[in-house]
Amino acid sequence: MILDQKLEKLHNILKNLRSVAVAYSGGVDSTFLLKVASDVLKDKVIAVTATSSTYPERELNEAKKYANEFGVKHIIIVSEELEIEGFSKNPIDRCYYCKKELFTKIYKVANENGIEYVVDGSNYDDLGDYRPGMIAAKELKVISPLKEAQLTKQDIRELSKKYDLPTWNKPAFACLSSRFPYGHEITEGKLKMVERAEELLLSLGFRQVRVRHHGDIARIEVAKEEREKFFNLKTLDLIGEKLKEIGFTYVTMDLLGYRTGSMNETIKKV
Repeated sequence: MILDQKLEKLHNILKNLRSVAVAYSGGVDSTFLLKVASDVLKDKVIAVTATSSTYPERELNEAKKYANEFGVKHIIIVSEELEIEGFSKNPIDRCYYCKKELFTKIYKVANENGIEYVVDGSNYDDLGDYRPGMIAAKELKVISPLKEAQLTKQDIRELSKKYDLPTWNKPAFACLSSRFPYGHEITEGKLKMVERAEELLLSLGFRQVRVRHHGDIARIEVAKEEREKFFNLKTLDLIGEKLKEIGFTYVTMDLLGYRTGSMNETIKKV
């Protein structure tokens, strides 16, 4: 299916839904979905963003900015994952409990605003990774229009550029709880360590960044093409010293660089 056909299919899916509440993070996928939904359904669209200790303030501010630019009603709710029983223990199905809580709250907001359906930004590529959150979405009948239209991440970036969206080349982002190995406890303090460490790397010009929290060890992942930036003694010293100040004892770089779902690599070995 060519790109224009996929886009037409997306339009038809949204038209048939009539009114939607978009689970909106401000990322590449949900921003594209919100833009198209607002074009197709006009005022029958709302954006719902959840704040929590796993969601950096930087991302929240961008979500507010983009929703305002689209002229879409934007509702911000609190969905604190650490309060969900068992979440902080970080089981392999952690995302299931998070998404179940999130989508349940978004449905409540949708009902209060006379909206029929809840939609999320899952895309066609998401079918190829371990994503327990998709089980919660299916159980709660959340619709994934991008996935139904067979739009891949690359398709969405290409169309976002065509729409002149500021997110067309935005690095991929996942909630901060994804920085911890399964079974390692997640706390608000540890989340703050990760957020501060990633903000430092972003301030130094790195674009695609993950700081994985392995107890005393910080394992840094950056985009493959950005790895060479580390081979500067001043840069190495600065990052090492700052991450130690943040609370890590040892600071390491993953030689293979950033890759989606790297924390899921241990699951495949079980």
